[in-house]
Amino acid sequence: MQHPLYQQATYLKSVPTLALCPDDLTHEVAFAGRSNSGKSSALNVITSQKSLARISKTPGRTQLINFFPVDETRALVDLPGYGFAKVNVKIKRAWEAGLSEYIEKSKALKGLILLMDCRMPPTDIDLQMLDWSESLGLPIHILLTKSDKLKKGPAKASLLTLKTLLKAEYPMASAQLFSSLKRDGLEQVWNKLDEWMEYERPIKKEKPTKPTTKSVKKKVKKKNFRTFN
Repeated sequence: MQHPLYQQATYLKSVPTLALCPDDLTHEVAFAGRSNSGKSSALNVITSQKSLARISKTPGRTQLINFFPVDETRALVDLPGYGFAKVNVKIKRAWEAGLSEYIEKSKALKGLILLMDCRMPPTDIDLQMLDWSESLGLPIHILLTKSDKLKKGPAKASLLTLKTLLKAEYPMASAQLFSSLKRDGLEQVWNKLDEWMEYERPIKKEKPTKPTTKSVKKKVKKKNFRTFN
C-alpha cells in the first residue's frame, strides 16, 4: 500500500535557517519530536521508502531542517529532534534558533506532525511544543508511535488520556496511534497530510467484471430400451 503523492518524496537539501529554505514551495508539513520518538521510521513508512530519512542509533543526529519535496510545490520537512542530542551547547542553541524562526515565520508551513512515544506521558518539552503551536495558530497532529509495543487496551487508554488533554487545552491539535513496524494508522496520517497539503487522491477505477458464462449442459435424451425377461 503506497500513497500516490508521498511515495514520490526525494531529498532536496538541509539548511540551518529560514533564509536558506526553498522559496518555491507553497505547502509544507513538518515532523518534530524527541530524538528517540521514531520520527525517521515514521517518515520512511509514510513515504513507502526504506531510507529516505536516516535512522541513527545515536539519537539527536538530525541537526538541520531537511526538505523532501513530493511534487513541485509540496514538501515534507524533517526537523531536528529535541531533548536528547549530545552536541556542543553553542551549536545546539544556534540550531534551536533556526528551528524557531522556521516554525514561526515560514509562510508555506501548513501543519506540524508531533511524534510521541505512546508508552510515555507527554514530556515538558512536548507540552511546550503544543503551547507554542497553539499560540501561533498552527495545526498540530500527534502520532503516538510504537503502539505495537503495547496491548490494545493500554494503547487505547494512552490515546484517550491524550485526547482528553487536547480537548481541554489544545483545540487545534488532534492525535492517533501509530506503528511504523506494523504500519498501523498509516491511512489516518495520510488523510491528515492530504488535508494540509490540499491534495485529493485520485479515485481508483474499479475494473469491470467480466460476465460469467455459465456452462450449459446439454440434456441427453434417454433412449427407451425394452427389457426382455
